[in-house]
Amino acid sequence: MKSAAPRMGGHRGREETAVSGEALPGPVPAKRRDDARWARLRRLLVRRRLVRMARRFGFSRVLGLCLLLPLLALRVWDPIPLEILRLKIFDLYQVAMPREASPQPLVIVDIDEESLAEVGQWPWPRTDVARMIDSLRAAGAAAVGFDVVFAEPDRTSPGRYADFLGDVDPAVIEALRALPSNDEVFADTLRQTRLVLGQSGYHRKLEGGPPPDLPKIPLAIIGNDPTPYLFHFPALVRNTPVLEQAAPGRAIFNLVPGRDGLVRRIPAFVVAEGQIVPSLALEMLRLATGGNAFAIKTDEAGVSAFVVGGVEVPTDRHGRIWMYYAESRRDLYVSARDLLKGRVPPERLAGRLVLIGTSAAGLFDIKATPVHDRIPGVEIHAQMLEMILSGQLLLRPHYALGAELFVLAAVGLLMIALVPVFGAALTMLLGALAAAALLLASWVLFTSEGLLIDVAYPLVGSAAVYTVLVFTNYLREEGRRQRVRSAFRQYLSPTLVDQLANDPGRLVLGGETREMTVLFSDVRGFTAISERLQDRPQELTRLMNRLLTPLTAEIMGRDGTIDKYMGDAVMAFWNAPLSDEDHAMNACDAALAMLQAVDRLNERLRREAEEGSGETMQLKVGIGINTGLCVVGNMGSEQRFDYSVLGDAVNLASRLEGQCKTYGADIILGETTASAIGPRAAYMELDLIRVKGKTEPQRIFALLGGEPAAEGSEIQKTVNGIWDLLTAYRFQDWEAATRQIGALEGHTLPHFDLAGFLALYRGRIEAFRRHPPPRNWDGVYTAETK
Repeated sequence: MKSAAPRMGGHRGREETAVSGEALPGPVPAKRRDDARWARLRRLLVRRRLVRMARRFGFSRVLGLCLLLPLLALRVWDPIPLEILRLKIFDLYQVAMPREASPQPLVIVDIDEESLAEVGQWPWPRTDVARMIDSLRAAGAAAVGFDVVFAEPDRTSPGRYADFLGDVDPAVIEALRALPSNDEVFADTLRQTRLVLGQSGYHRKLEGGPPPDLPKIPLAIIGNDPTPYLFHFPALVRNTPVLEQAAPGRAIFNLVPGRDGLVRRIPAFVVAEGQIVPSLALEMLRLATGGNAFAIKTDEAGVSAFVVGGVEVPTDRHGRIWMYYAESRRDLYVSARDLLKGRVPPERLAGRLVLIGTSAAGLFDIKATPVHDRIPGVEIHAQMLEMILSGQLLLRPHYALGAELFVLAAVGLLMIALVPVFGAALTMLLGALAAAALLLASWVLFTSEGLLIDVAYPLVGSAAVYTVLVFTNYLREEGRRQRVRSAFRQYLSPTLVDQLANDPGRLVLGGETREMTVLFSDVRGFTAISERLQDRPQELTRLMNRLLTPLTAEIMGRDGTIDKYMGDAVMAFWNAPLSDEDHAMNACDAALAMLQAVDRLNERLRREAEEGSGETMQLKVGIGINTGLCVVGNMGSEQRFDYSVLGDAVNLASRLEGQCKTYGADIILGETTASAIGPRAAYMELDLIRVKGKTEPQRIFALLGGEPAAEGSEIQKTVNGIWDLLTAYRFQDWEAATRQIGALEGHTLPHFDLAGFLALYRGRIEAFRRHPPPRNWDGVYTAETK
């Protein structure tokens, strides 16, 4: 029986297809369609879940993780700038707490400038050097080390001297050649002394090679082969063969500086010409302690330590000793000339390790360290010996990198977790506490254990993560501030706008009281200028703009705030809205700069008039400056207010500006302002005046110039003469005052009409002679005008 399954719209089912045996085309069956829908739905749900998780986790956290991982990788890579940063931090530790010098049996025989001047230029005859060694051996020196190399035969040897003789008896020449060379004499001395000859590593291969049959330095290796980790030199600059054969010890004295030229680490051993060679200080210790073998210890990270004289000294993985420097010690030095002359007491040398080197600048062995700008290289070897003998060692352990990576990861993850929860301020406080704790731990490890652990990079990396985390908050906050700026920039000063953007709560009426300096500036003869340009108002406007623009620039360039423009006048103040500890001096500097700006403008106006055959227009301003307590803040109505300043000090500054014409001064200062600037500017007293609207008299001063003017002898002489004039005037000694006026005639002062000032006082004196002041006159002049 055939299936009676219904068919809809000509669609065939599975049964029909199976019966007919034909592969008929058609739509996807319902079950498959449902499966596809569910798959799409599941993918959509997964994406939405991931989006929700991402939103819950926070975009800033994702960015923080994306930054933290590269920071960890960067530390493992350790590029040069990062290494230098780390080394500079370790340098600061040594600068903050240098090693305390300990009394150790050390002496430096210094081939100093005085020795070169007395004995002669270097190299000296080897016989003289042999005499020095004989003196050291006789005094009982424990071991001697040369921080110099004798790479060439002595040119003063008898045989070499004979080669340069001309027409001389052959018997004399043969007798000279029969004498032992200076190098052989020196070699005989070396054989009898526990002495180390210095060798220098060289950056490229040299012709020849080491002398045959040189005794090898005894060396034991505990662990793997250390040579892959040690510093390599292609060649050695050696001493002459006869000296190399005779010396009980040979060692390298190279001090390998860092990339910035500072010597921080010294290779204990190097590989040169395929052999492991000890450093000068180590070979001296080996000879002084009986000549036993060295031992070099290695582990998986590289070299870990070496043993000399039964003492184990830790190193970094490249076999370098971290130097812990003390201050330079001049008490270690004895002059080579004193040793040659027998002027060094034997007890000064007995039982000591003696290093022979140079502090002479011309012999090029001056180095720089984290603690010393200039130090002889031989003293660095001495400090290395002192460190080993006293046990005052530094070490950067092999686990330091892992510890620093862990600190960076821990602090970074902590920031990522906490910043979105607690906000930037609280997290910054927690981060600051963590940073302080890490810095303290690093410092304690340095001072107590001599361990060098870098916390600078973990802190810098954590700060970078913190910056990324607060970036989105910053953008949101910046948007809010920008809206405030846009609303108020058109009619408030830029400084005030920025403060309002940072603190919108200040958009209220009211103010605060603080000491401020106020400046008023006005154009002299502005009424006449306006009358001349009354038919050309646009030209008058342009002229005022050309004047007020540079004046404003000078004020704002010296931290001043423009309060308002009043026609041709400018009012400005200092110490608000931003604090200015030196507001009085800044106002005076601005006033002097304003006068210079006016002079420049007048010069341009003069040239323009000459070129255009027009009318010459010259401007002159008067400036009054006063300092005192003022009320400053937003003042006005609730509909419109301005940031301005009020107070008695403001009124007095305006009155002082009005007196500029009376006294012939371009700038007049109040007494408080003059007292605040002190000797940093040139000024002189003008009068004791009672300005209009005030009952208390005010002492006023004319500002003449800045500090260079204050140091001028001619200006000071004239100012002293004016003081004598004022003194005689106030004591009603009219004859003395008149004589002083005569003595001052012909003198000049900057920014001041001295002739007009003298005429003013001459007129007063003549009036007082006709009508003497009362007996209780206090010398105060009462101004009749503002």
